[in-house]
Amino acid sequence: MEIQGKIKLISETKTFGNNGFRKREVVVTTEEQYPQHILVEFVQDKCDLLNKHNVGETVKISINLRGREWTNPQGEVKYFNSVQGWRIESLQTDQGESGMPPVPPIEAFEPAEELNEEDHDDLPF
Repeated sequence: MEIQGKIKLISETKTFGNNGFRKREVVVTTEEQYPQHILVEFVQDKCDLLNKHNVGETVKISINLRGREWTNPQGEVKYFNSVQGWRIESLQTDQGESGMPPVPPIEAFEPAEELNEEDHDDLPF
């Protein structure tokens, strides 16, 4: 599965337990009629995938849905879901949405040379 949206928040990497379990979270705001703020976890070596991304960037994240069961000390069974990312890619390009390369500013162009009336004599009419 995949989700697309704009990065709202990237957390620092957190380490848990004696085994050094690592987790990092990112919140992505979807771009639809009713935007959703989706928290996606990246764990272990996947935490480093977020290093090259920034808040405000539009991304596509490949995800897995995870579910687990837990029994509390009173014997009640609880269920928890998480969204776990395993790939993230930027959807922003320098070419913009039209697919055309960006136009340089006007200062980058040299002015056209002035033409004399004599230069126009080579026209066939």
